[in-house]
Amino acid sequence: MITVEQITYLYPHSDTPIFQDFSAHFKRGEIVAVSGKNGSGKTTLSKLLAGILQPQKGSVCIDGLSTKSQDLFEIGQKVGYLFQNPNRQLFCETVFREITFGLNNQGLKKQQATEKADYYLNYFNLASYRDDYPGHLSHGEKQRLALAAVLALGTDYVVLDEPTIGLDMLRRRELGELLLKLCKESNCGIVLICQEAEFMARYAERELVIPV
Repeated sequence: MITVEQITYLYPHSDTPIFQDFSAHFKRGEIVAVSGKNGSGKTTLSKLLAGILQPQKGSVCIDGLSTKSQDLFEIGQKVGYLFQNPNRQLFCETVFREITFGLNNQGLKKQQATEKADYYLNYFNLASYRDDYPGHLSHGEKQRLALAAVLALGTDYVVLDEPTIGLDMLRRRELGELLLKLCKESNCGIVLICQEAEFMARYAERELVIPV
């Protein structure tokens, strides 16, 4: 379980906390949609859950271990994170390498990494771009590639910041079905930063509304 205990987070040069004495929890095997008005702190919360940011007060713990006691690589073995802007996490020379990079870091054998990468390339309809440079893809294709790279890691938790942006109706449905499959078959905990009421209602087990 990821637990958020009485956290306070204040951005530098700001006098108003984004969060103050805020608590929440996220279990494995469930999809939790996080919603709220613009500026309420949805993306800030997602970065706190992934250890990218640290609270000034309180704690964020992953299976009982504080994110303050772990580096980002250690946290990344447990929590996969999707940025809202896919350009922030695409850096390899080919689409295929973008997915196998993280798998190789996990110690997977070459054949295993290749099979897993090919599965996700096909799932997100990116197989024809296998050897292309990611920077040449459209925004929607980059979003699907970033999703594929995160989901292929098979982490215990996945935090997705607005994953439906750039996806058409068919691929939104495919994404939702894949998230349900991950929950059921891998007992993965999924935190979904989302503003689409229909998508949340269909795929999330519960909704956490961030107060302003």
